[in-house]
Amino acid sequence: MKPAPADLPHWPYPRWIAHRGAGQLAPENTLAAFRLGAQHGYRMFECDAKLSADGVLFLLHDDTLERTTSGQGLGGALPWAALSRLDAGGWHSRTHAGEPPATLDAVARHCLANRFDLNIEIKPSPGLAYVTGEAVGREALRLWAGASGAPPLLSSFEPEALAGARQTAPALPRGLLLETLCEGWLDTALGLGCVAVICDHEHWTAEAMARARQAGLRTLAYTVNEPADVARLEAWGIDGIITDAVDRLSPV
Repeated sequence: MKPAPADLPHWPYPRWIAHRGAGQLAPENTLAAFRLGAQHGYRMFECDAKLSADGVLFLLHDDTLERTTSGQGLGGALPWAALSRLDAGGWHSRTHAGEPPATLDAVARHCLANRFDLNIEIKPSPGLAYVTGEAVGREALRLWAGASGAPPLLSSFEPEALAGARQTAPALPRGLLLETLCEGWLDTALGLGCVAVICDHEHWTAEAMARARQAGLRTLAYTVNEPADVARLEAWGIDGIITDAVDRLSPV
């Protein structure tokens, strides 16, 4: 049985969220992935944002470039002019060879033009958590200024990054990302003024989800790719499901 809701904040987002654009069907964190996810009916997307050496926010999950681009070394150590010339699609398939990296600006404009919602994970380079959070908050305010839809949900595994986002964009919703429900997780989320907790789906329990809801927090889970896991989480009252399986799990 789903727990009775407490006085939860308004939640304008769809339940289904495409992980890094289209999960694994297209090169992650590229506009190609966003377009493919939309073709499968998804209307909300998750992406990873970090700072280039010259202060441009761009999409990259890893600290280093090797796995998902033709570059080498720390992504944040290069200026955007160099990053923009990399191939961010060839590692995935010949179909996507030559796909460029994406800036947060480009992804935001794509989402706004298509009325998509966005979860921006703040993914700072080592030692840059607070300043990256500040930059994401500042840029999100600029990009969504005057927009009629839902604001972006800002999330991070690093409390310092969320604190930075809170400093520059206190009104934007924030979510604490967790690998496990470690001791003090609820107090940390509340202390950062978060509206949601986003945890690895394997570590959510009915009791933990009920605690979050009683505290006024929404609950999301990643990376949920199997129908049995979806059913379990939905029975407990999950608010958001982040998935790679955009071709197998329908958001309708």
